[in-house]
Amino acid sequence: MNQELDFMFVKYARVWIPDVEEVWKSAELTKDYRHGDGVLQLQLEDGKELEYKLDPKTNNLPHLRNPDILVGENDLTALSYLHEPAVLHNLKVRFTDSKLIYTYCGIVLVAINPYETLPIYGTDIIYAYSGQNMGDMDPHIFAVAEEAYKQMARDERNQSIIVSGESGAGKTVSAKYAMRYFATVSGSASEANVEEKVLASNPIMESIGNAKTTRNDNSSRFGKYIEIGFDKKYRIIGANMRTYLLEKSRVVFQADEERNYHIFYQLCASAHLPEFKALKLGKAGEFHYTKQGKNPVIDGVDDAKEMSTTRNAFTLLGVNESYQLGLFQILASILHLGNVEVKDRDSDSSIIPPNNGHLSVFCELMGVTYQDMSHWLCHKKLKTATETYIKPVPKLQAINARDALAKHIYAKLFNWIVDHVNKALHSTVKQHSFIGVLDIYGFETFEINSFEQFCINYANEKLQQQFNMHVFKLEQEEYMKEQIPWTLIDFYDNQPCINLIEAKMGILDLLDEECKMPKGSDDSWAQKLYNTHLKTCALFEKPRMSNKAFIIQHFADKVEYQCDGFLEKNKDTVNEEQIHVLKASKKFDLLVELFRDEEKATSPTGAAPATGGRTRLSVKPDKNKAGQASKEHKKTVGLQFRNSLQLLMETLNATTPHYVRCIKPNDYKYAFTFDPKRAVQQLRACGVLETIRISAAGFPSRWTYQEFFSRYRVLMKQKDVLTDRKMTCKNVLEKLVQDPDKYQFGKTKIFFRAGQVAYLEKLRADKLRAACIRIQKTIRCWLARKKYLRMKHAATTIQRYVRGYQARCLAKFLRRTRAAIIIQKYQRMYVQRTCYKRKQAAALAMQCILRAYMARQLYKSLLREHKAIIIQKMVRGWLARQWFKRSLRAIVYLQCCIRRMRAKRELKKLKIEARSVEHFKKLNIGMENKIMQLQRRIDEQNKENRGLSERLNSLEVSHAAESERLRVELTRLRGAEEDAKNNANKVTSLLEEVERLRKDLQNTQKEKKAIEDWARTYQDEMEQMISELKEQNHLLKNEKNDLNRLIQEQSQQWKEKMQRALKEETEQLENDLNEERSRYQNLLTEHLRLEEKYDDLKEEITLAVNIPKPGHRRTDSTHSSNESECTYNSEFAESEDGTRGGEDAIKGILDMSLFLKLQKRVSELEQEKQSLQNELDRREEQFQRARARDDEEHKKARSAELEYESLKRQELESENKKLKHDLNEMRQSLRGSAEASSAAPGSPAYTVLLDQLNASNEELEVRKEEVLILRSQLVSQKEAMQHKDEKETMTEPLPYIEDVQKLTDAKEISQAYMGLKDTNRSPFPDYHKLNEDGELWLVYEGLKETNRLLESQLQAQRRSHENEVEVLRGELQSVKEENNRQQQLLAQNLQLPPEARIEASLQHEITRLTNENLDLMEQLEKQDKTVRKLKKQLKVFAKKINDLEGGQMDVSPGQTTDEPVHPVNIPRREKDFQGMLEYKKEDELKLVKNLILELKPRGVAVNLIPGLPAYILFMCLRHADYINDDQKVRSLLTSVINSIKKILKKRGDDFETVSFWLSNTCRFLHCLKQYSGDEQFMKHNTTKQNDHCLSNFDLAEYRQVLSDLAIQIYQQLIKCMENILQPMIVSGMLEHETIQGVSGVKPTGLRKRTSSIADEGTYTLDSIIRQLNSFHSIMCQHGTDPELIKQVVKQQFYIIGAVTLNNLLLRKDMCSWSKGMQIRYNVSQLEEWLRDKNLMTCGAKETLEPLIQAAQLLQVKKKTDEDAEAICSMCNSLSTAQIVKVLNLYTPVNAFEERVSVLFIRTIQTRLRDRKESPQLLMDTKLIYPVTFPFNPSSLALETIQIPSSLNVGFLTRV
Repeated sequence: MNQELDFMFVKYARVWIPDVEEVWKSAELTKDYRHGDGVLQLQLEDGKELEYKLDPKTNNLPHLRNPDILVGENDLTALSYLHEPAVLHNLKVRFTDSKLIYTYCGIVLVAINPYETLPIYGTDIIYAYSGQNMGDMDPHIFAVAEEAYKQMARDERNQSIIVSGESGAGKTVSAKYAMRYFATVSGSASEANVEEKVLASNPIMESIGNAKTTRNDNSSRFGKYIEIGFDKKYRIIGANMRTYLLEKSRVVFQADEERNYHIFYQLCASAHLPEFKALKLGKAGEFHYTKQGKNPVIDGVDDAKEMSTTRNAFTLLGVNESYQLGLFQILASILHLGNVEVKDRDSDSSIIPPNNGHLSVFCELMGVTYQDMSHWLCHKKLKTATETYIKPVPKLQAINARDALAKHIYAKLFNWIVDHVNKALHSTVKQHSFIGVLDIYGFETFEINSFEQFCINYANEKLQQQFNMHVFKLEQEEYMKEQIPWTLIDFYDNQPCINLIEAKMGILDLLDEECKMPKGSDDSWAQKLYNTHLKTCALFEKPRMSNKAFIIQHFADKVEYQCDGFLEKNKDTVNEEQIHVLKASKKFDLLVELFRDEEKATSPTGAAPATGGRTRLSVKPDKNKAGQASKEHKKTVGLQFRNSLQLLMETLNATTPHYVRCIKPNDYKYAFTFDPKRAVQQLRACGVLETIRISAAGFPSRWTYQEFFSRYRVLMKQKDVLTDRKMTCKNVLEKLVQDPDKYQFGKTKIFFRAGQVAYLEKLRADKLRAACIRIQKTIRCWLARKKYLRMKHAATTIQRYVRGYQARCLAKFLRRTRAAIIIQKYQRMYVQRTCYKRKQAAALAMQCILRAYMARQLYKSLLREHKAIIIQKMVRGWLARQWFKRSLRAIVYLQCCIRRMRAKRELKKLKIEARSVEHFKKLNIGMENKIMQLQRRIDEQNKENRGLSERLNSLEVSHAAESERLRVELTRLRGAEEDAKNNANKVTSLLEEVERLRKDLQNTQKEKKAIEDWARTYQDEMEQMISELKEQNHLLKNEKNDLNRLIQEQSQQWKEKMQRALKEETEQLENDLNEERSRYQNLLTEHLRLEEKYDDLKEEITLAVNIPKPGHRRTDSTHSSNESECTYNSEFAESEDGTRGGEDAIKGILDMSLFLKLQKRVSELEQEKQSLQNELDRREEQFQRARARDDEEHKKARSAELEYESLKRQELESENKKLKHDLNEMRQSLRGSAEASSAAPGSPAYTVLLDQLNASNEELEVRKEEVLILRSQLVSQKEAMQHKDEKETMTEPLPYIEDVQKLTDAKEISQAYMGLKDTNRSPFPDYHKLNEDGELWLVYEGLKETNRLLESQLQAQRRSHENEVEVLRGELQSVKEENNRQQQLLAQNLQLPPEARIEASLQHEITRLTNENLDLMEQLEKQDKTVRKLKKQLKVFAKKINDLEGGQMDVSPGQTTDEPVHPVNIPRREKDFQGMLEYKKEDELKLVKNLILELKPRGVAVNLIPGLPAYILFMCLRHADYINDDQKVRSLLTSVINSIKKILKKRGDDFETVSFWLSNTCRFLHCLKQYSGDEQFMKHNTTKQNDHCLSNFDLAEYRQVLSDLAIQIYQQLIKCMENILQPMIVSGMLEHETIQGVSGVKPTGLRKRTSSIADEGTYTLDSIIRQLNSFHSIMCQHGTDPELIKQVVKQQFYIIGAVTLNNLLLRKDMCSWSKGMQIRYNVSQLEEWLRDKNLMTCGAKETLEPLIQAAQLLQVKKKTDEDAEAICSMCNSLSTAQIVKVLNLYTPVNAFEERVSVLFIRTIQTRLRDRKESPQLLMDTKLIYPVTFPFNPSSLALETIQIPSSLNVGFLTRV
């Protein structure tokens, strides 16, 4: 293979090279490989350089290493390079880094023993894997079990799970978990708890068949094959077990650090129990058979506790106490037998000393004689043709015979237990299919291998052959299915090795032949082997240094077997006389039963030993061949094992196999420590590498066309993409892979050779890398520019503010400077002016003299300068002229020379050009130009001359003016000089005055300085004093502030503390209340489940008995509504004749199942009662403390709840007592009929059982009815006691007063008066002193009532007028509001999409038409009322006319007339409808049938008002209350509740039906509350609604019953909703790519995942949102309470989040960065849905928080400690186990991502170590939040409700 991939061996390519320590070591090429090179230049991971020499013969290159993206795959066949180092590395990475112990290898599940308890086997994990495809979830033993269970149901074919591996690899645990999965998922077909029995067989078999070894503390020392049977509904009905290769030698011998079988140590640990005193046991160290290993204790295992578990398992499997004690008695006797000492009598004989204590105990326990047993332990019988000899045996042979007997007894006991377990698990129901679980040794090779290893390896050869054929068959079927060319794959066929062992003249045949020889020995057998096979079979070899061994080349490795002991172990003999002694026991029936069929047994343990010896093997008897007694008795162990193995192979070949290979990671039992050497050895032995080799030989990588297109779309150009995906993939592959043999196109998949996927991945990674670089470049440029622009903007902003600040500071400084300058100016001006005035006079004279002197000096200097300038001018002029003349002469001379030279040259040119006319033209042109230039220069010279002359003239004028000015100044100076002379005398006197004034100033300044010093000192003292005072004041203020702050802080702390405590206590009370609600609702669910089971059981009994049903009698529904619907439907007719007629249909298993069920139910009820009692006590204390802080209404409500809970507790107690009584009667009845085979129908046990079931049901209903009646009486008495004082203050005629006040009609008053007048005296004596009869008083009251009635009529007319005005105003306002609403609806509809707009318009139109219909009906009703009122008035007038004509008009208190002609009539007020519906008793069934059972929710929800059935039922109930008919009220409520239960049972899977009746049940409950008369429910009622309240009955108890029913309907709604959503969640939230192209499809192996590409029928996120919209719209149409809708939505989102997170935690392929982005986008869509529905406050978003945090965890950085801290603070809704699981499962999808390091995960675990949380990994998807039903009164008036004819309730009459 590697030669075909030469192009991949380039620089930086990574390869695997062999290594002695690590088996394989990774290296990297430092130089490209070229064909023909003999050496590879490599660099190891530690940086070491290496030259790897290639084999010159084969020139095979080393194995290439897979890309990092493929490392850690779930399926080894998904690796691009399939070879041993890739498999080993992938397993190591998954095991050590990701802590994943399961990995697929094609059809094989590789399980590595973690030597640590992992939380991945809970019931939540089982249900998470149930129903899932095998490739969709992470590898797990549950996935294999689910696949087997699914294929059994789908293909109608038996299945088998083959679990193999070394000792300590975890075979037994894996098999146990597989069985547990079947028991949990499938359940049992009956109530006999078959699945529990199947699981109970595990502790029994472990105790008698498992032992501690150096490799494993719980090593199975036998192989077993368990067939779990299923019926047609694929429910467990039973099981059967076959055992192989029991290690009997362990009974008598154990190596160091090993133990005997667990059961012996469990017995010794329980020796102190009273029932075990007779066994005379002690500690395990006191017995020879249990102390040889020198370590009788296993760390962490309590043998006494394990003994209790074993005994419970025996009990569950039907082994009674007597049989159990018998088993333990035999086991104890084995221990005592091992302690029997044998001593030498001489060299050829031995003896057991008399009165040996242990032998005496052995004989006592076994019921045999001491002499016989001691004799035959030291002697043997030899038979010849004529005589029989008894020969003593030496000590060694006697000891061997003793040990052989112990092994034989234990083997018999083991087989008996297995038989009994099979009998207990056997089912009378016909088995439809089964799943077999094979737990057997794996391939073994030790330093010394004997007969045991030979048999084990022989069995593994057979299993490996079956495995190879199955793998080959699957490969062939796959290729044929895809219609690709089939090429024969060369795989190892181990049939030659099997022939070597089992064929004619094979090893087993020669061994059996040698066993038949009289003098056969191991040496002669070895020689026969050498002679027969050494030269004929290449798989058979002889060791060089031994003649007593042979070597067989097995499929896994070469194994050298030692021939010593083969013959004895194959014979497995035992002394027959010892067996006869045991069979002669008359006191121990179980022992006799063990050896009863010794002659007919098929066990190889029936022969008698001559020399004893340790044997290990025991084979389970084959019951099917029991008839061949004589022949089977002579069979050897090898022959029987070959036969049993052949039977096993036939069974496996008839099933679909599933393979589990268990790997032991190290020999030291270290947790998650991987030893590559041991792992490779086991991988080779168990056939995993052979599977890899077969896969690699063909096309191991297989992609669907859609997956290939999705993964490698980046390698295609736009023009390559066609509508046909298949053609697109073909075209692209032809361009990418040149060799067509590297791939094949199937019908649905593309098949690749090994290494091609890695090549494609390399191309894809290169393309993505280039794209990433381009994207990074652009993004970095954009980011840098954005950063630059932000920095520029920030700098500009900072500069603007700084410059503004500086400008403001400068302006302020300039303003201050200008002000200071102005001040300084004026101050200085004043000082200078003063000084100037003082000095001016003195300075003037000095100035005059000085100026004169200076003028003279100036004049002299000017004169001298002028003369010097004239001299200089003349000299400089002469010098210049001399220099100019010399220069001129020199220049002229030079010019002449140069001009002469140039002239000569020019002359030559002129001579040449003279002949040309053009020359003259040019010359003329040049001359003209020169003339013009000269003329221009002349003009310029003239201008300069004129300018110079003008300048000279101006200088002459200025000189004259200056001379004149100097003459004037000179004259002025001469005058000033004269004035100075005159003022010289004045200056002297002024100087003297100035000196005097200076002295006065000095004296004044000294005085001023002294005063200033004193003032400064005084000021300093005062300032110091003030500063001290200020400091003291400041300190006092600080102290005050500190005290105030401290007081405030303390008060704030106390306030916060009290608030926190109050909040915590409130939250605790709320949590407790929610827990109570949840527990109560769970009890309701359990009650409903038991009712359903009871109904199912009753139906089964009815069907089984097969009673003819010519007619049914109905019973009155007079019981409580808590009863099951069977009280409303036809009841079961108990007939003795019918019972006797069905005796053949029901078997005894029914009684036992019912007995167990009731026993279990009683224990559960007792536990529940105790827990409820404790909980109620605790709750009562809490509520007593909380009652002091709550208001009075809360007290009343809470006390009512406590009373109800106590009432429930009393009901449970009474029910428990009744069930206990029934159970005792059943036990007595069953105990009396225990001898019978089964309790058939008609037997006393069956009759008692059936009678007690019916009686308990009736008694339960009667008790509930009594409780309700007592409750209502207690409430009524309580109300009566509250009004007792008021009643005592009134007189006795109060009832009559109340009755009279109720008569609001005048005619009724008159009729009441006439009725009282015709009666006798009042039945109450001493009515009134003045009126004994009470007639005058009644008349007076009647007249007063009449007057009040007239006044009320007048006021009513006035109010009616005002009401009419108000009504008109209200109608006007309503019209305005309707107009505004129509405009708003129109605006909203315009914003909607077309489909939603049409739907909204239709809904609006339906609502409008319904309202108009109701308005018209109301108007019609009013008109009918007016017509009836007018008719009645006409009748009154006609009656009065007749009375006037007859002259017989009676005067009554309600009728007064002024004149006979014009009588003043008081019209009778017309009665309005009272909101009641009247029906007849016989119409109740029709009412329930039409309104509940046959009602279609969709028509009611669309066309009628929400909750109409509830309103109608309540109006019927009101009428029954109005007429005070107790029986009618109870019957109606019971019928309604039972009918709702019936319709929900019938259509409970229809969401619309369940939602409809949840809404109507809640509305009915709210009506009962709203019209109950309780003040707390009447706050929002109108006056008319208060008048409609119930008057005669308190239905508080029925309200609780309806609340319980609503809870059950809610839970059923949640389950129905969950069943609809469950298939959508994983596909829509995880698998479907909502953002296309973000998460590419990774290469997959044989276990293909469900594609994430949206095909037809695939659920997407839109499917989930559409379903949520459907749920919401249905509930809104049904008028469900908004608060209840919020609770339903919260539960919906919890289910979505929990299921999604659970699948994420169990799917490694979903834990990637891109998948985190997908999840967050999906969650945002769900949040958007919540916002659209205004449901953001319902708490649904919070239920998604764990999923959101998991998605964020997939996307955050996971490298540094800061990242770990951020993760710990972010993921507060995830448990530590979930966080660690996500980090372990994190898988890069692209080469640019990195895995999470083990160190980082450990850092996370360290930081989260102090968290207190549940260790459960998965969220509970079965969790249902406690539901509450907030009171929601209806504003709808009952009298306005119209009943449509479509409901078919025309028999109802409005009242």
